[in-house]
Amino acid sequence: MSFKYRTRPALVTGLLLACLALAGLAWAEDTPQQVRVTTNMGEFVIELRADRAPLTVANFLRYVHEGHYTNTLIHRVVANFVIQGGGHDATTLKLKSVHDPVVNESGNGLQNKRGTVGLARGQAPHSGDAQFYVNLVDNPDLDPVPTRWGYAVFGKVVSGMEVIERIGGTPTGSTPAFKSDTPLKPVIIEKVEVISPVATAAPAPAASPTPQQDTTILSPK
Repeated sequence: MSFKYRTRPALVTGLLLACLALAGLAWAEDTPQQVRVTTNMGEFVIELRADRAPLTVANFLRYVHEGHYTNTLIHRVVANFVIQGGGHDATTLKLKSVHDPVVNESGNGLQNKRGTVGLARGQAPHSGDAQFYVNLVDNPDLDPVPTRWGYAVFGKVVSGMEVIERIGGTPTGSTPAFKSDTPLKPVIIEKVEVISPVATAAPAPAASPTPQQDTTILSPK
């Protein structure tokens, strides 16, 4: 996996999101932004680390403000690994449209420890968009090393970890829509909302959403 890989959309998106973060989504380190994720199995709160992952946080908040995560699935649950969601519509089971991918910020010093939240992506290092995951255990294999990119951590669960563990223990298998590791009883993200501090978001960069390709993966290797 080459560190030289860059896509033009990713670079453009990175510059635009950097402007977005500086213009209206930057906050002091002593008042970190928090979002509440409400699911049909309970709520949990994520504290975002814009100081370490400004592009990824701005990207995530863009989807939050657009209501992208409303009625989406936690479609992947792997015991003692991760839960992952935010991409599939819970009603149609189809992938929702997304914006251009964001630059990989896995080298920000944040590690894939239990309870941390990261940006899911495909094989290409800069292919993360809307889907996110929560680590159920410490997953050092998802951290970057000199020979390959890692998965960018951009926050941590500060409340409701028991809900994460409950989701992580739900029975899984294959369904007509998913080959494996999907909850047999749907786990639905009902909404994601900013709760602290109140921030005024700058207008999102003008970009037309495009259909997401089902290439998002996570691997413990």
